[in-house]
Amino acid sequence: MRAPLSIIIPTLNAEADLAATLASLMEGLQAGVIREVVVSDGGSTDGTVRLAETAGAKVVTGAPGRGGQLRRGVAASGGPWVLVLHADTVLEPGWCAAVQNAMAEGRVGYGQLRFRANGFAPRFVAGWANLRSRVFGLPYGDQGLLISRAAYDAAGGYPDIPLMEDVAMAQAMRGQLSPLGFTALTGAERYLQGGWVRRGWRNLVTLVRYLLGADPEKLAKAYRRR
Repeated sequence: MRAPLSIIIPTLNAEADLAATLASLMEGLQAGVIREVVVSDGGSTDGTVRLAETAGAKVVTGAPGRGGQLRRGVAASGGPWVLVLHADTVLEPGWCAAVQNAMAEGRVGYGQLRFRANGFAPRFVAGWANLRSRVFGLPYGDQGLLISRAAYDAAGGYPDIPLMEDVAMAQAMRGQLSPLGFTALTGAERYLQGGWVRRGWRNLVTLVRYLLGADPEKLAKAYRRR
């Protein structure tokens, strides 16, 4: 019987982060849980693709845009379960057992978010993200999303949009997603560059605008300009 779990990682010039993300998957490979790692690249000009291929990942390429990249990545995978990770998200040791338990019980969901940074601001922003996920059922992609292929297909898959693809998927699966007991450690570089309060506020405004019906293309353009 083949391993059940396909790991899907969207990338764009992610060479600096990808090695640590791939290394954190080793316990799943050693346990025989991971069937394949699929890196869906959006046109990297650094060493991302070379690094992924050297690590033994299957690489698919196409236009940039996380929604489309994830859709292509899942389509190229063969496992009955998929775990979607961002390229700067490292799974904390012990994740494999939590994922195995979830798959055995047929539960879909996400990890607990933590930032690879110290201080009050990282804890506060991560705490809000975890609260939002529990109360509103809206986890973001940097928390990791474990989903069965049956549930993925029933939800219609990731939409090919440049922003808010994780929220769109969460909305399509409203009421099904729950915390699964593993921790996702994600990079804090964008917050450190843009400021924790400023970036956190911008993310919240973008989320509210999307939920109110704003065009994801326009939101993405505004997001990139700031």
